[in-house]
Amino acid sequence: MRILLIEDDTTLGAAVRDQIDADGHSVDWVTRLDASADALSATSYDLILLDLMLPDGRGVVFLKDLRARGDVTPVIILTALDQVSDRIEGLNAGADDYLVKPYDLAELSARIGSVARRYSGNPNPIVSHGSLDIDLAARSIHRDGKPVPLTAREWALFEAFLSRPGQLLSKPQLEEKLYAFDSDIESNTIEVHISRLRKKLGSAVIETERGMGYRLGRP
Repeated sequence: MRILLIEDDTTLGAAVRDQIDADGHSVDWVTRLDASADALSATSYDLILLDLMLPDGRGVVFLKDLRARGDVTPVIILTALDQVSDRIEGLNAGADDYLVKPYDLAELSARIGSVARRYSGNPNPIVSHGSLDIDLAARSIHRDGKPVPLTAREWALFEAFLSRPGQLLSKPQLEEKLYAFDSDIESNTIEVHISRLRKKLGSAVIETERGMGYRLGRP
């Protein structure tokens, strides 16, 4: 997934960024609301992680404006504001989840996965695809009953296909899901990851539309 992190605490922001990156997602981190507006105008995101108290304004106002424009990007609020009234205000403004600081980074990863599954239309973390049994919550795959280890990037790529069955995804779309603005991307990076996925999960797991992109293969 491509995730926008809006957090002005540099220590916490770095920890969250590293956690998201280790999970295989692409993350763009900004510390101000004006910078977040620039990021949103430049690309589309699968999820926004939003602090409520920022140097140039309140996150809840930003969220209300986002929803008023018809933007349905999932938003998880990350904040030190722990009163029930704060939670109610954030959720009523359009947040999908609300996590109070200090929080466990593993719990944040779980909540990101939960929100992503709800928006993909299948909240069930257990799915099957041919000979593959996939646990989205545990980020694990078994092929014919045997575990198949994937790297974080391989998992993120395969998850992108799983969330859009039958949909053709172009190489730039896949690169956008996996890498942040400042990442250096080799020209054949996506091809290399897909080749490795086919070796591990089966040659037909991902289909190629020459010159157009890739899609999840039929079970």
